This record gives sequence, C-alpha cells and structure tokens, in this order.
Amino acid sequence: MARLYASKRGRSGSTRPVSKKPPMWCKYKPEEIEALVVKLSREGNSPDIIGVILRDRYAIPLVKPITGKTITQILKSSGVVLKTPEDLESLLKKADGLRKHLEKNRADYISKRALALVESKIHRLVKYYRGLGVLSPDWQYKPLAASVA
Repeated sequence: MARLYASKRGRSGSTRPVSKKPPMWCKYKPEEIEALVVKLSREGNSPDIIGVILRDRYAIPLVKPITGKTITQILKSSGVVLKTPEDLESLLKKADGLRKHLEKNRADYISKRALALVESKIHRLVKYYRGLGVLSPDWQYKPLAASVA
C-alpha cells in the first residue's frame, strides 16, 4: 500500500495466486474450512491471523475461492460479531503504541507527526464506517479509552 501523506510507493506485497479456482491439492471441503474459521475465531484470533494460520498450518491458500465467502463473511453468518472492523482496530493499536512512546519521549517530533497522521486516518475510517452502519452513530474515538482497550 502506498503512503498516504508522502510521495513514496511503499512496500511491495505478496503475490496472490494466479487462478481464482481452488487448487487441486487442497483437500478441504468448504464446510470444514468454515468450521476451522469459526473455531480459530473462538480462540481469539482476528480474521487476518486466521488467514495466516489457515495458510501456514492447514495449507489453505485462500478461503474465498474454496468457500465462496471471505473470512469476515463466514464469521458474520456464523454469528461471531466483531466489535470494530479489523483495520480500525489495528490503527487504534498503532495510535496507542505511539502515545505510550510519546509519554517517555516527549521531544520525539517525528512520532508526534506520526500520531497526528494515524489519528486522522482513524477519524476518516470512523466517518466511513458510520456511513455504512458498521459503527453506531454515537461511537467516538477517545485516545484514553483506546489505550485501555
């Protein structure tokens, strides 16, 4: 993903499989994969960690070509509810880490700017998810509450 506030190109990501069809060597049925996803979610794993576990331990390259649904869609249909979206959660963790760093290092101006950029991304995402109805209209980003969660 490219940088939002700089004219750099960013890190390159991994290459996705060429074919959209499930590979022939994957022996899991869609029902088995859905059960694995729900089981891993109940163990406390986030959807991105579930994807990594399925790739590394169970040799399932992508869930969507096999089941026809993404990991989040599987979790929603099984009744497992995520409190906040995954990308918003990771930004909240990043802001919390930056805030803790700035408590110790008050003169770190680069981190102050980084915190301002991360918080602006958080505010934009919150506005977007409120519009979609994913977050309630009264949900607000409170930096102190984010550090506790």
